[in-house]
Amino acid sequence: MPDVKHFDEAEALAAVEQLFWRRGSAATGIQDVVAATGLSRSSLYNAFGGKDDLYAAAAKRYLEHRSRPMFDQLAADGRGLVAVRGFFDQLLRLRCSGEYAGWGCMMANANAENPPDAVRAVLSEHHAVLRDSLAAALKVAQGNGELQSGVEVTGAAELLTLLAYAINLRSRSGATRAQLRSAVTAALAALAT
Repeated sequence: MPDVKHFDEAEALAAVEQLFWRRGSAATGIQDVVAATGLSRSSLYNAFGGKDDLYAAAAKRYLEHRSRPMFDQLAADGRGLVAVRGFFDQLLRLRCSGEYAGWGCMMANANAENPPDAVRAVLSEHHAVLRDSLAAALKVAQGNGELQSGVEVTGAAELLTLLAYAINLRSRSGATRAQLRSAVTAALAALAT
């Protein structure tokens, strides 16, 4: 008779996501996952596979539940540079205050490790969606005449994507909101008319 699951996989994955987000993969062992979820090793392996599979599932959850909603909102905003500033304001608020202050972004943190291939695929998707959302907002800004003449939208979107990752990493090491905001202000001033 097959083993019947007596736990909520989504709830367990949410706990695992927070564990990997806060500590990273290298510093997180299966025993840490067992302690965070209250599940046995066999239940974890049966539901999710090994540690790399669990890390990939947690990364996908982070992308879908935390990152993508912000990125989709940015892409659909329609206000050009105001939308880009709003995105960075929200990012700074999330990284420098509240429940997850000092945690950075799970995706930025994973980029700083040597993630397994399954996680690299999620990181590539995260990067592409963020870059494309910034590019959509910059195209609106360009159409509104808000950008300097000659600004190449794809390259500018890539630059702002890398700035977002840098903000996430620096917030983990205690950079203040004012310090991080100065970089955003300088980057946007270099693009704006």
